[in-house]
Amino acid sequence: MSDHSNHEPVPRWCSCAVPDEEVGHASSGFTRRNVLIGASAATALAAAGWSAAPATAATNGTTAKITIMGTSDLHANVVNWDYYKDAVYYDGKPGVPSNAVGLSRVASLVKQVRADRGRGNTLLFDAGDTIQGTPLGFYYATVDPITESGAMHPVAAQMNALEYDAVALGNHEFNYGLDFLDNWISQMDAPVLAANAVHAGTKVPRYTPYTITSMKVAKRHPPVKVGVLGLTNPGVVIWDKANVSGKVEVLDLVETAKRWVPVMKAEGAHIIVVSAHSGESGLSTYGPELPIENAAKLVAEQVPDVDVILFGHAHAEIPERLVTNLVTGAEVIMSEPKNWGQRLSVFDLDLTYARGKWSVAEHKAYLLNANTVVDDPEFVAIVRDQHDAVVDYMHSKVAVSTEEMLAAESCWKDTAILDYVNKVQTETVAAAVAGTPEASLPIVSIAAPFNRAASFPQGDVTIKDVAGLYIYDNTLMASILTGAQIKQYLEFSAEYFKVVAPDAPIEPEKWTNAATPRSAFTPDYNYDQFSGVEYTIDISKPVGQRISPLMYDGAPVTDGQQFLVAVNNYRQSGGGGFPHIASAPVVYNAQVAIREAIVAYASEQGTIDPATFHTVNWKLVRNGVPVFP
Repeated sequence: MSDHSNHEPVPRWCSCAVPDEEVGHASSGFTRRNVLIGASAATALAAAGWSAAPATAATNGTTAKITIMGTSDLHANVVNWDYYKDAVYYDGKPGVPSNAVGLSRVASLVKQVRADRGRGNTLLFDAGDTIQGTPLGFYYATVDPITESGAMHPVAAQMNALEYDAVALGNHEFNYGLDFLDNWISQMDAPVLAANAVHAGTKVPRYTPYTITSMKVAKRHPPVKVGVLGLTNPGVVIWDKANVSGKVEVLDLVETAKRWVPVMKAEGAHIIVVSAHSGESGLSTYGPELPIENAAKLVAEQVPDVDVILFGHAHAEIPERLVTNLVTGAEVIMSEPKNWGQRLSVFDLDLTYARGKWSVAEHKAYLLNANTVVDDPEFVAIVRDQHDAVVDYMHSKVAVSTEEMLAAESCWKDTAILDYVNKVQTETVAAAVAGTPEASLPIVSIAAPFNRAASFPQGDVTIKDVAGLYIYDNTLMASILTGAQIKQYLEFSAEYFKVVAPDAPIEPEKWTNAATPRSAFTPDYNYDQFSGVEYTIDISKPVGQRISPLMYDGAPVTDGQQFLVAVNNYRQSGGGGFPHIASAPVVYNAQVAIREAIVAYASEQGTIDPATFHTVNWKLVRNGVPVFP
């Protein structure tokens, strides 16, 4: 293998066979059966319909077969464990088996494919978002950071053991800053790729753009050279603005591929693979100021000489997508594995050798399901101690709640548990601006329902409970908005709801996640709710005409009235495309993690009592009549 960098100066764990079996040891999350039957992967795969091709040595002819495997959006899932529930991962329904997550499951699939195809005939790539997304991810980035301890990151340890051939960067790799990312990359044996992430103001990649691997598949002919180009997501410059501004820019995927694919071909690559952290829809969740967010299919259509695209970012499950290149007429094969290690993409390529080079004659792609195998015990052992440390951390008590608080209805009701997030944000900002000119401004706060399954029990509240409520690694900021801007912001947020007739049955779970001109589905995390101002949302009215006149402290809010708005960095940077907030003056940005602020505030107070902070300041109405009296 030869890594090619730029020549210019660099300026959740379980056995899915019995998903509800008893967990053997509360502190480790392992079952005895889980560890002992890892060797049954071949049997499980066969039962699932896996069609194994016999392992083949190098042939004497002009044809050969290679297999490319791919993961994406692993999001720091190393084992099949749900840290928020403190249990094996389970999302099954009656008659529908649960999925399974984690690199320990992926390892069982990969080992079996390699055994069937022949180790020398296979490659393994990843399409990004690997180190963030579970409590294990944030623990080793912020609680016991590897940059301070010198420990091996558990994801790096497992990827190295599984011998990945290349890994592309996702947008979430930038969440913890460039120094942390550089440290993680230094631990990786595989090249970590992102051709379109460049030094700000240049076209010089900050990371390795591509790598080429030689595979000896035929005795009489030269090795097959497989080049893989890594592309990350342009949204990085919005979503992680604080980490990359002035340092990293992310260029258009299509234009970057057009630049680098010919370079790879000139270096001798026969087969071109693109590993792209980008969906296929051709749309963006942000405005036109940046290159397209979901551009994987556009790369297939517009860039000549691409054979295979492994893609991610959208957390979709796409076994095979065949796309005709509009320039050459060639067929490009694409696949997206389901997130968190739930699926493994497999590309089988039949190659022919002619005129001194190898090319793809036939191709097919499909997915292998991680719930057909068990955790590989070798990979469980690699991260066991680090996992146990995270489980212990999650059990730490932070406060006592006077009553149970649930997020189940937070998408259509003003709930105490989401008000608590706003309470902490408001108090944190108020303390930070005390004694400044901005201290005279009224403070309002924005929060969104990240997890409908979140809850605080009556009694002891732990870090696990807080992490289940605030699942993202956002930091707290504060900006100034006017009354008119807040109303426009709320109108945008209210697009989350479908138009509902005044006399329609009350079925709120069917009213949410509406399609918009920007997206076919509005996620819960893009339904922002304000505390501090009173308003109603009339879901019987058209988009843009739903928010009632705002009230503050019993008086109407004027258009020019200024407010200090507590908001997370994702939203303030432009994530979700909400109006005004990205250009609003920033008053506070101390890089305080909101999850940690909640833990610190709850610990200091000792008691969480909704009677002291829960105020119903917004309601859904239809023709002015409250949906929930």
